[in-house]
Amino acid sequence: MSKQLELFDSEKKHGLSGESTGTDQRHVECLGMTFANDDERRQYFRGVLREKLKDPEFRKIEGFPLGSDEDILALSDPPYYTACPNPFINDFLKYYSRPYDPEEPYSREPFAADVSEGKNDPIYNAHSYHTKVPHKAIMRYILHYTEPGDIVFDGFCGTGMTGVAAQLCGDRTAVESLGYKVDDQGVVYRQEEHIDESGKKRTEWTPFSKLGVRYAILNDLSPAATFIAYNYNAPVDVAAFEREAKRILEEVEDEYGWMYATLAHGEPGSGLPTLDEGMIREVADRIKQARTADEVREIMAELTTKSSKVGNGRLAVGKINYTVWSDVFICPDCTQEVIFWDAAVDKEISKVHKEFPCPYCGASLSKRTMDRAWVTKYDKALGQMIRQVKQVPVLINYTLGRKRYEKTPDIVDITLIEKTEELEIPYWFPTDAIPEGDKTGEPLRIGITHVHHFYTKRNLWVLAAVHSKSSPGSSVLKTWLTSSLLGTTKMYKFRVDRKMSTVMGTLYVPSLWTENGAFKLLKHKLGDFVKALHSRGPAVVSTASANAIIAGDGSCDYVFTDPPFGGNIMYSELNFLWEAWLKVFTNNKPEAVENKTQSKGLLEYQRLMTECFKEYYRVLKPGRWMTVEFHNSKNAVWNAIQEALQVAGFVLADVRTLDKKQGSFNQVTQAGAVKQDIIISCYKPTSELEERFRLTAGTEESVWDFVRNHLKKLPVFALKDGNMEILAERQNYLLFDRMVAFHVQRGVLVPMSAAEFYAGLAQRFPERDGMYFLPEQVSEYDKKRMTVKEVEQLQLFVTDESSAIQWLRQQLTKKPQTFQELHPQFLREISGWQRYEKPLELSELLEQNFLRYDGEGEVPSQIHSYLSSNFKDLRNLPKDDERLRKKAKDRWYVPDPNKASDLEKLRERALLREFDEYRESKQKRLTVFRLEAIRAGFKRAWEQRDYTTIISVARKIPEKVLQEDPKLLMWYDLALTRSGEDS
Repeated sequence: MSKQLELFDSEKKHGLSGESTGTDQRHVECLGMTFANDDERRQYFRGVLREKLKDPEFRKIEGFPLGSDEDILALSDPPYYTACPNPFINDFLKYYSRPYDPEEPYSREPFAADVSEGKNDPIYNAHSYHTKVPHKAIMRYILHYTEPGDIVFDGFCGTGMTGVAAQLCGDRTAVESLGYKVDDQGVVYRQEEHIDESGKKRTEWTPFSKLGVRYAILNDLSPAATFIAYNYNAPVDVAAFEREAKRILEEVEDEYGWMYATLAHGEPGSGLPTLDEGMIREVADRIKQARTADEVREIMAELTTKSSKVGNGRLAVGKINYTVWSDVFICPDCTQEVIFWDAAVDKEISKVHKEFPCPYCGASLSKRTMDRAWVTKYDKALGQMIRQVKQVPVLINYTLGRKRYEKTPDIVDITLIEKTEELEIPYWFPTDAIPEGDKTGEPLRIGITHVHHFYTKRNLWVLAAVHSKSSPGSSVLKTWLTSSLLGTTKMYKFRVDRKMSTVMGTLYVPSLWTENGAFKLLKHKLGDFVKALHSRGPAVVSTASANAIIAGDGSCDYVFTDPPFGGNIMYSELNFLWEAWLKVFTNNKPEAVENKTQSKGLLEYQRLMTECFKEYYRVLKPGRWMTVEFHNSKNAVWNAIQEALQVAGFVLADVRTLDKKQGSFNQVTQAGAVKQDIIISCYKPTSELEERFRLTAGTEESVWDFVRNHLKKLPVFALKDGNMEILAERQNYLLFDRMVAFHVQRGVLVPMSAAEFYAGLAQRFPERDGMYFLPEQVSEYDKKRMTVKEVEQLQLFVTDESSAIQWLRQQLTKKPQTFQELHPQFLREISGWQRYEKPLELSELLEQNFLRYDGEGEVPSQIHSYLSSNFKDLRNLPKDDERLRKKAKDRWYVPDPNKASDLEKLRERALLREFDEYRESKQKRLTVFRLEAIRAGFKRAWEQRDYTTIISVARKIPEKVLQEDPKLLMWYDLALTRSGEDS
């Protein structure tokens, strides 16, 4: 048995999340050390961590969380998890990882198969989080890029789905659930579609991976995230956890279940008791006179017995599932209090009206035209008066027997709530003040100023009791509790269709909210956890900034990451509720977000992401892959990510959008296509390439060496819906862009122009369908190409000069055309032309970028090939035949790469003249300009090391334009760095 399997086998026996249950005290092996039991292991490593926490330099690590030593230690389970930077990562790597061996053969194409995993898996649902990639989707990537025993890294791990995926790659049932097949030797097969020579589709099982656990290093800035991640990935005795959780629930419900009791009564014929007002008031009076929680419990216990009687009637007591609460407003006309539920909700048609009449004076009202009603009360937890918006219970959903009913809260319900408010909770609960932030303004605006204000008193009481009764070291019990913390807050929005949930990515408290019964939600989450938790092998989890990983250079085999994207989600603000219960908080100084409160814009976000990607680059083995999932519809954020990746040293090899409805990928060919989730595949160049580049940098040899290595990394052939797909990354313009970025990011001048590059590319590499291949790749492509009838062309959107040129190139490559043929098509395409982009006539674009045959001399090969293939009477004619020349006259065509250099030089001179006008202009802000001219000018200024010109012109164009153009952003960002100027 391998040492990994021995460790897994020994650790999986140790109780709740790695803790000894007391029934099994067998020895424990950990990182090559042997302990009598798990308690001894934990005590030893906590001692090491305690000493480490005393080191001032250790606490200076970027992203060190906010919390006392004792609270950090209480949350940690070293060496596998620390609620601070994990100092044991290198020990973990020494035990599990294989050192980088440049002689070890490794070759993978970017993974771009369909991924459409649902989100109804118990593992996904056990604990919510703001963003979450299903673990089954991640498994596909890990199986594609890695081998058993490899190290997988995720620096923005969230709830640790990357770790779960890495470990489940060793679970045959889990792997086969993805639609793969596993043979007796552990070889994993996937179905691949092929088209035979007759044109028929067929599928074959193709081997591509091996069954086996991969080991994960997980990191996040948030202590809440890493705590959840650890418990998803730690060994756990599920049966012991379930027993203990049920024991705690039964004990707490026995003491405080009365808080969720309600008298069952209804109209005659409803099947419920019919109670008069006197009977109900009698119960309410008894509750009101009670002085302690125990007295109220006794009253409610008496009522729930079968013989319970009040006056001359019998009572039935149900259990509350949830209570709906409503805001109260003030009518501006009559100044009466208006309960939003009563005035705006039409129960018959299940609709909430935006405009509605005042129930008192009939005035037309809306939330915008009314002020809120406010209440001032004493907060015992804070020892001070507080002012909050007025909210009242309006509907109770409860269970009696096996049936559910609904009722309007009666005086007993109101009295129970008021009595609970009077009493003091005998357990600790967090009372931390809500920090100022971009997403905290909403709760602060309505008087929710501290953590405990997000809960009703009874929900807070139950959560505090469960927290107190959970054993201090029981991580999995605490995670079960945190999984219920959001669903029991006032943020749980009520909807008349009963599809209720919180508003993701916010701390919003709606005007109608649902108070979920804490017991009911905890029981539901317990069921999810029992299904989700499994005995797994170890992963190592750290709490720090992603640019401060305590791991050796080149120690990881693959990176999968789902980082924060711009201003989408304010993690540190949203995680504050969880972290208040855990007593350790996010240090948001290095948090990579756009956040006004933190004074972080897009540029700050990009710089922080660059630092994180540089760390990813450092720990990744040369020649290995990183997958980045991106979800932000802003092009500027997408460009910031591209720039950060390239500055860090990565080379982009494939970018695709994930169509969630179809579960399929589409290639991204320009920034304007960023409207869906994007999967970015990029790689770290091999150390051999980097060494050769250092020796040949700035020469033609360095250019073609990069291209050869890059082509090796790209897919050779791709099918989509049975048709062959043009691979954008194999087209000359994107190969040129990748080559330029590789040189520029390493501080080396690009030794050739685009035209020279295109000519050299055509001379050195075989071209097929506008794509370029290595000689050893083209035979494979040709063989597969013969089996396909249709070619799926890339979809281009014309928004500016650059995309217009690409569109024209695409049209003229397929069919050389006259101006008259092109013009009506062109006019249809330019409807999306950017307002800031200088309008250009079709004639100008054609003259500067393409050639026209004037009818003299031989017909160019490009036109001859098209005419002879499409017109029977023109076949087999010499190129100077009069009939051929007449048909070819005035057609525009794509110039041969060897003859395009002069044309490019003429165009470049024109562009630079226009750029000089912008540079010398006294205008503070350019409103309309030629983007290609600015790109050409930035390139020239960079070559001349004239960083001041780049910066000054960049500040004349709108910031949105600068941030949304990847080429401008690259030159500008590098100019700022080289000049030492702060933006």
